[in-house]
Amino acid sequence: MAKKLFIQTHGCQMNEYDSSRMADLLGESHEMELTDNAEEADVLLLNTCSIREKAQDKVYHQLGRWKKLKLKNPDLVIGVGGCVASQEGDAIRKRAKHVDMIFGPQTLHKLPEMINAAGKHIPITDVTFPEIEKFDHLPAPHVDGAEAFVSIMEGCSKYCTFCVVPYTRGEEVSRPFDSILLEVAQLAEQGVREIHLLGQNVNAYRGDSAEGDETDLADIIHAVAQMEGVERIRFTTSHPVEFTDSLIEAFRTEPKLVSHLHLPVQSGADNILSAMKRGHDRQYYIDKINRIKEARPGISLSSDFIIGFPGETDENFIDTMNLIQEIGFDHSFSFIYSQRPGTPASNLEDDTPDDVKKERLSILQRRISQQAYDISLSMVGEVKRILISGYSPRDPGQLQGRTENNRIVNFRAFDPQLIGKFADVVITDAYPNSLLGELINSELDTDFVLQ
Repeated sequence: MAKKLFIQTHGCQMNEYDSSRMADLLGESHEMELTDNAEEADVLLLNTCSIREKAQDKVYHQLGRWKKLKLKNPDLVIGVGGCVASQEGDAIRKRAKHVDMIFGPQTLHKLPEMINAAGKHIPITDVTFPEIEKFDHLPAPHVDGAEAFVSIMEGCSKYCTFCVVPYTRGEEVSRPFDSILLEVAQLAEQGVREIHLLGQNVNAYRGDSAEGDETDLADIIHAVAQMEGVERIRFTTSHPVEFTDSLIEAFRTEPKLVSHLHLPVQSGADNILSAMKRGHDRQYYIDKINRIKEARPGISLSSDFIIGFPGETDENFIDTMNLIQEIGFDHSFSFIYSQRPGTPASNLEDDTPDDVKKERLSILQRRISQQAYDISLSMVGEVKRILISGYSPRDPGQLQGRTENNRIVNFRAFDPQLIGKFADVVITDAYPNSLLGELINSELDTDFVLQ
C-alpha cells in the first residue's frame, strides 16, 4: 500500500512550485501519493513563508496541531521547509521536538534521504544554499491541467531593506537555459498550454545557451513561444531596475506573452523608495511603465505596495495614491509594513500609529478595487480569449477560464472536452472578482484559429 504525503503550503507562487516538486520527488523516490487529509498521512510537510507578520507563530501553531497526530502515530514523519525553516533552523526543533526534518528552499531535493533518516529516528537540519543543485536532482514534473509554473531563477541580490528573501532563499542564481527549456517541453507534452515563469527577481535571469551565448528573460520567452503546444507565457516577479530593453521589446513582438504585467513599486514617494533601497525613484518607474504601454497598448498592470513603512507621512501616502491613479493599476498585493527579523528596516524608528496604517491601506485597496471594477465593466460586450481551466466552483453547470489580463470568466457550457482548451467568449456582465461570458467558439470548432 502506497504511503500518503500531505503538504501544507504558505506563501507565494514560488512556494507552490516548490511543493509540487516535492510531491514529484517523493512520488518517484518513495512512491508516495498526495492526500488532502493530514490524519491519514505518513509524512507531513509544512512549506513556509516568512514574508508576512507572525509567520513564525503560524508555523508553531500548525506544528502544535500536528503534535497530536504524532502522539497517535510515532512513526509519522514531520518536516518543515521553506523560508521560516531557513530563518529559524534548529530553533524550530527546540520548540517542537516532534519535528524530524528541517530544510530550506535550496535543499528540498534532499528530502528522500531525510525521510530515510527520520525512519531511523535521526533528526536532520539542512538549510544551506547549494545554489542551483536541487534542479539537477528533481524528476520530470507531473501536472494535471493546462497551466504550469516553471522556476527559472531563485534568490535575490537587491537587498531591499524590508525583505528577508536574500537571507532565506539566498542571492540570485539562474538555472541553465537548456534545463528550463527541457522542463517546459516536458510540461507541454502533458498538455500544458500556459507557462508561468517564476523567480524572486525573474528579470534578473542570466544564463548561457548551449552555444555559450548569454541569455536573459526575453530569450527564454522567445524560446518557450516556439515550443509546440505552448500558447501563453506569463512571468512573476519583476524588479523595475532590471526591466530590460529586450523585455520591453518582447512585449512589442511576442504575441504569446500575455498583456498583463506585475511590476512591484512598493511606494510612490521618493524618500520612502530610497529608505527601502529600491534603486529607483518614482519618475524612473513611470518612464518604464510608459515605455511598456507604448510597446503593448492596453496592457493590464498590477503591483505591490507596502503601507506604513517607517517614516511614511500623509504626503508620502498621497504620492502613492497619485501614482496608482496615474498608472491605472487594476490589481495589487498591498500590506501594512511589518518588521522582519534581521532586515535593515527592522532598526528604523516606526512612530506611525497602527490605526493610521490600517486606514491608509483601506483607502488604497478601495481605490484599486474601484479601478479594477471599472476596467472589468469596460470589458462587457467585448470578445475575450480564455484558457479553460475547469468547472466553476460555484456552479458545476459553468466552466471557468482566465483572460490574458488575468480575469476569471465563468460561462455556461456542458462539454468537459473544453477543459484545457482555448475559447472565445463575449463578456456579458462584470462582478468585483469575476466576469460572466457566453461561449462563441473554441478549439473544438474547425474554424477556430489560435493565432
